[in-house]
Amino acid sequence: MSDLHGMRVPDLDLDLLRCFVTVAERGGFTAAGQALGLTQSAVSLKIKRLEEVVRRRVFERTSRAIALTRDGETLLAYARRILALNDEAVRRMVAPPVAGRLRLGVADHFVPRNLAPLLARFARTYPELRLEVEVGRSHELRAAQEAGALDLVLGKRRDGETAGRPIWTEVIVWVAAPDWVAPEGRPLPLAMLPPGCMFRDRALAALARAGLGFEVVYTSASLLGVAAAAQAGFALTVLGRSGLPPRLVEVASLPPLGTAEMCVFGDTAGRSQLVEPLVGFIRESLGGAELAAAA
Repeated sequence: MSDLHGMRVPDLDLDLLRCFVTVAERGGFTAAGQALGLTQSAVSLKIKRLEEVVRRRVFERTSRAIALTRDGETLLAYARRILALNDEAVRRMVAPPVAGRLRLGVADHFVPRNLAPLLARFARTYPELRLEVEVGRSHELRAAQEAGALDLVLGKRRDGETAGRPIWTEVIVWVAAPDWVAPEGRPLPLAMLPPGCMFRDRALAALARAGLGFEVVYTSASLLGVAAAAQAGFALTVLGRSGLPPRLVEVASLPPLGTAEMCVFGDTAGRSQLVEPLVGFIRESLGGAELAAAA
């Protein structure tokens, strides 16, 4: 128990929080039980105990599904932070030391929001690992890896491709400035990466199938440049939902673009001691309903 302004406040049990997060991410007690190696009744009991501790209902239950309550959504954000900090501390204190050099290529679709804080936390957790990072386009980074210039690449898998090891699924969305309005009687203005980008190919194909006119009015080799054009209200663009920069919102009225598998590419033989901690760290840091970790 802790003391807050003279009031006794119960400590949150990490086991209960981990069960709660798993239920929220898996979408049900049965699926969570399978992931945790518990029976459905055991999972239900843990959630009931957690609700007693926080004195709030965290799930609305029906005969077919469950959904987070507003209090549950609030608790979920805290639970993920608490568990991430716990896991980081445990790795730092009891995990075998990880040392060496790892040259990592990261697709720029993973950059603007997620990359820097994730790598900063990883560096604090594994201070003996020398991590060299290069950001660029997926196909260019993969070519560099195949040529021996990079050890590992985090990038997207093209449609129909089987190479790489999936680590999460990215939802692709149309985005624009909050005050952007589609021009009447004119093609949709688009800001895109150069030809060869899978997101570009999929976006143009979706518009063509829907019979919508479009015009690429801004091209940049940098994802930040494309995002800046959209933030300025100059054009629409296409990004992964998990890395959405500020001052951009989703545009729901356009054809859906589906998802893309984000994968680890590279021969990890002989480097598993370096690669696996990083892959595990990414999965944990990006864990959530829309980020589906591969089995």
